[in-house]
Amino acid sequence: MFQSFDVSARPDAAAPRVARLRAWMAGEALDAYLVPRADAHQGEYVAPCDERLAYISGFTGSAGFAVILAARAAVFTDGRYKLQVRTQTDPQMFETVNWPSTGLADWLPGALPDGGRVGFDPMLHTERDLAPLRKLTGIELVPVANGVDAIWDDRPPPPVAPMFAYPDDLAGRSAADKRAEIARALTAEGVDSFVTSQPEAIAWLLNIRGNDIPRTPVAQAFAVIHADGQVDLICDPAKAAPVAGHLGAGVRILPTEVLIDHMAGLSGKVGYDEATCAVALVQALGEGVAITNPIALPQARKSAAEIAATREAHLRDGAAMVRFLRWLDRDRTPETTEIDVVRALEGFRRDTNALREISFETISGSGPNGAIVHYRVNTETNRTLDTDTVLLVDSGGQYVDGTTDVTRTVPLGQPPRHIAHAFTRVLQGMIAVSRARFPIGVAGAHLDALARAPLWAEHRDYDHGTGHGVGVYLGVHEGPVRISRISTLPLAPGMILSNEPGYYREGEYGIRIENLIVVEEAVRPEGGDDRDMLAFSTLTYVPIDRRLILNDLLSPDERRWIDGYHAEVQEKIGPRLDTDDRAWLDAMCAPL
Repeated sequence: MFQSFDVSARPDAAAPRVARLRAWMAGEALDAYLVPRADAHQGEYVAPCDERLAYISGFTGSAGFAVILAARAAVFTDGRYKLQVRTQTDPQMFETVNWPSTGLADWLPGALPDGGRVGFDPMLHTERDLAPLRKLTGIELVPVANGVDAIWDDRPPPPVAPMFAYPDDLAGRSAADKRAEIARALTAEGVDSFVTSQPEAIAWLLNIRGNDIPRTPVAQAFAVIHADGQVDLICDPAKAAPVAGHLGAGVRILPTEVLIDHMAGLSGKVGYDEATCAVALVQALGEGVAITNPIALPQARKSAAEIAATREAHLRDGAAMVRFLRWLDRDRTPETTEIDVVRALEGFRRDTNALREISFETISGSGPNGAIVHYRVNTETNRTLDTDTVLLVDSGGQYVDGTTDVTRTVPLGQPPRHIAHAFTRVLQGMIAVSRARFPIGVAGAHLDALARAPLWAEHRDYDHGTGHGVGVYLGVHEGPVRISRISTLPLAPGMILSNEPGYYREGEYGIRIENLIVVEEAVRPEGGDDRDMLAFSTLTYVPIDRRLILNDLLSPDERRWIDGYHAEVQEKIGPRLDTDDRAWLDAMCAPL
């Protein structure tokens, strides 16, 4: 259902909370204190008890951090949130800093010109996070207990939802088979065990799921996998009790209270991922060694069973999206609001009787709200749908057989030609990625420019990546694969990604078009070279609004792609609809 921002994250609540935090800092003899968005697992999404950044600043975005000094405070976040952070924080209390172009190591010397003691919670930061700060002269990094927790009187309790087994037939592999693969990788790496704090990795490895994190079906836990394939699962034992039989003798369950002592007691050469392993764990390991996460790539390369399952989930979700789009086009009223849109869309997904949860908070931005890349409507920002502009709707569902993520931008009334022009340029970028054929070894950074080229040609761009990895009944944002100018990981068959270029005009409108795609081996055309290449196969089948497409801007190949895509939408989704919805779909999918 629709969830508004928690009142505990109001900007006007920040001043007294920051004052209390500063009093705590004075008691600890600290000149600054770091408040990250992260929890102990370094995931993108956190439980309510770990929403410390929102509690202290009001900012609810999924990436960023704050630094509190005696007389200054700042929130650092990236281009996706440059508008959101301004609206959610008190400008009299917090400076906003464009990160990562300006890092904390760049900003802090000016804020503490004479140096000082900077406090941090060692369970919430990695060595990679802190490395630039350790190079600063005069700055002393001080591990301390969590200062926000110390002043958060009504902090929610940690989640205790029970774990549940994920079927082997949907996973395509047993947990024992996965554990054996990772064990072989550890042996090849020359390490005796590997520590992971990532719930998604543990869920994939052990074929389990949970309900500890909103919108992401994982259980918070830590794990150590040994080179013999045995696993130590460290969590609240009550959460793991329902899956004890499923886990089997190869998995030992230990309580969270022994986490640090267990890390300290591990023998042999212990590997960890420096991007996700907390400082406290690394220090407990003592002789640990940073290695490439051996779980990440096997998890990213989906099995044939996972791909088949998620295709069905996307078709089911596509039918729900078509019903929603028809409602939006035909049945909305002049009083329909952004919140009404969110509620209606979730209702159509729930009507499938298969939805477990939405996969993230639905983005429903009309007119200027659409220009806020990760806009989350609430009762204060909610607006009646504008006319003669566009509505951006980015949403997804969690089904037991797949995770979906789809964005469509639709016209409200008669948008001016310049909006349709921008929409068509974004569409051209999405088509370019969809049609890409590329050699083995090509990474997301190589393909990112394909999506941006039509916008670049007109001196335009967008401040987010073109695509992110997606799990199967796991995280809607799944690493390490991405389509982004900084992603050097080669793409490989089985990887599922989003393809979502966009364009945003601050104060006016936002445009984004998103399908999910999966990497597969390319079929060699007649006359092609004798070499292996890769391509993308589309998973998302939802019509792209033809009323915003300027045909005169498109090439013949681009028009053929759109007509072909819409023909597939009719073929795959049409049989799942009733007569009225099918008629609407046929009209929306008519050839250009």
